[in-house]
Amino acid sequence: MSATAEVVLLLLAGVGAGITGYGAGLASLVSYPALLAVGLSPLAANATNTAALTGVAVGGVSSARQELVGTRARLVRFGAAGLVGGVVGALLLVVLPESTFAAVVPWLVVLGSVVLLLRPWLQHLHGGRVSERGQLAVGAVALLAVYGGYFGAGAGTLVIATLSLVLSEPLARIAALRAVVLGLANLVATLVFVARGLVEWGAAVPLALGMVVGSAVAPRLVRRLPEVVVRVGIAVAGLGLAVFLFTRR
Repeated sequence: MSATAEVVLLLLAGVGAGITGYGAGLASLVSYPALLAVGLSPLAANATNTAALTGVAVGGVSSARQELVGTRARLVRFGAAGLVGGVVGALLLVVLPESTFAAVVPWLVVLGSVVLLLRPWLQHLHGGRVSERGQLAVGAVALLAVYGGYFGAGAGTLVIATLSLVLSEPLARIAALRAVVLGLANLVATLVFVARGLVEWGAAVPLALGMVVGSAVAPRLVRRLPEVVVRVGIAVAGLGLAVFLFTRR
């Protein structure tokens, strides 16, 4: 494959990853295989993918500012969890093999997808007893940010499922919050990977540019679609990702 063809492939993959990443949290399902296809090793592809994923936050948040109005305290709370988790996840990737989470991640994605499908019933069941300000909610997001910094396939689905349990907000607002949390996790993880010389910038830049474009379009789609369509669509896509992850084991 020529250098020009690789850049075009990564740009197009980035657009697709940006749309699916913001909407369903499944960016890596598109972007990671594209990086492998242009010849990157799994470790370099993982680090480069994390660097490019910051583009989802840039594009998504720039188009979803109305969903983030009045959420400063929430952004600080969960954003801090994303920062801490992203650093820990990146450091784990440096010292642990990528297969460490392979056995449990598909099951986590299945769980997150089921949670989204059952969101109305589960919210009624816990009746607000789990507070968004509580240690349980913040700790769960921090742990998912660890996974996001480590590898991250399906991390967006898991974060949006977790937040949907403790927030009675429309999914459009939750998706915007998720973009900020994982954007921060990816940013600090990228700094760790850059310090270790793991990021291939020739691949990261076109992929990230495509993600900015794709994720800038996505909030408008999420905003206009009925919530049940968004919720079920994310859940079904998550189950598809789980099947994909199961077959890779």
